[in-house]
Amino acid sequence: MIKVIVVDDQKIIREGLKMILSLDNEIEVLGEGENGLDAISLCRDLNPDVVLIDIRMPIMDGVLATEKIKELNKEIKILILTTFNEDEYIFQSIKNGANGYLLKDADPDEIINGIKTVFKGNMLIHSEVAMKIAGVLNKKEEVNLDILTKREKEIANLITEGLNNKEIGEKLYLSEGTVKNYVTKILDKLEVKNRTELAIKLKR
Repeated sequence: MIKVIVVDDQKIIREGLKMILSLDNEIEVLGEGENGLDAISLCRDLNPDVVLIDIRMPIMDGVLATEKIKELNKEIKILILTTFNEDEYIFQSIKNGANGYLLKDADPDEIINGIKTVFKGNMLIHSEVAMKIAGVLNKKEEVNLDILTKREKEIANLITEGLNNKEIGEKLYLSEGTVKNYVTKILDKLEVKNRTELAIKLKR
């Protein structure tokens, strides 16, 4: 069972999301909140697997909440659901550790599959959102892949395909622990905070 909390300042959105998630017997909604502080409190008390959270909310937005939740427990997956079109908000959430993005008008199946995707350790970036992030990154420094070894480049490319460490290990005949060590080195060399940010940078 995938344990989820839903955080959005609009009750109608929360109710709609809960109704969608109730359609899947592998997902359980543990609780709901209306701002980032609620999200942090719920994560501390309920220890969910996945947090569905909006970007722009009163008191504390989803950008800062993402950072605080990851500090609390980096294993909690954060999936941003948004209609917000501020590129820098999206990019900053990725830097803060968000595991994926979907638009609020996504189909129910897309939302359910999105939760299952990030729960498995994969990333999820909606195509329209990826284009927005790429727009921000195009204004930033180019990624220098020449500083990576051949093996590191192989692993970096598989990360951009959405594979998690276990899947990369199976493909390259490496242990999951070895892949994890490679990923840490890649993130350090390219000066990115997480694999989601890395994938977006390499995809442009």
